Amino acid sequence: MTEDIITRIIELEWTMFQGVSNAGGRAACQDDRPTFEIMRRSQAAAWSEAVLASYLDDLLEAEEQGRNLMMEKYAHMMKSTAPLEYARVARLLPPVSPEALPLIDRIAAIVVDWEEELSRKYPHLVERGRPIRSSSDSPLATSLETYLKGELSTYSLQTLKLYHEHVLGQKSNHINGSEITLAQTIKHYGFNSLEEADAKLRSERMS
Repeated sequence: MTEDIITRIIELEWTMFQGVSNAGGRAACQDDRPTFEIMRRSQAAAWSEAVLASYLDDLLEAEEQGRNLMMEKYAHMMKSTAPLEYARVARLLPPVSPEALPLIDRIAAIVVDWEEELSRKYPHLVERGRPIRSSSDSPLATSLETYLKGELSTYSLQTLKLYHEHVLGQKSNHINGSEITLAQTIKHYGFNSLEEADAKLRSERMS
């Protein structure tokens, strides 16, 4: 059941991703489905089936309404990375409900803490990814915090509530959800553990 949900999510997301317009033309990542699938499947590995099922419902509802959640996600990110451009498109975005905003902030705070924990444990691996905090945003670099908040802004209130409950449960059980995602990601690239991947990158940096 979970695998079927993930596969359907990726199909819908990939279709929407193809419809995202970029100021400089089509982005190279829009032609790289294998990497897209690795990233999205790895994220899904850290989610509960209830969160996945609710998010699938969000995607299906958006499809019926003619909305592109991928495009909305990137537009929300521009609030931090490109404020002037964001001001021109903000009115076109569905409003984020007042009840959703604190949930987005609480989820993001937990995930950012997880990412900083990973940065201390696997510095050479994590530094290859996005900067963690929104304070590092620029027109050329989008932080993980800003990316996450942009994506969360497209979720329904129901999905946000379920996701918030899920990350709170992981946190209370001393589970780092971001570590689950990262571990799944590096397996797709032939590594058996995060320690192995970090050591490999450290060796490459020193050579």
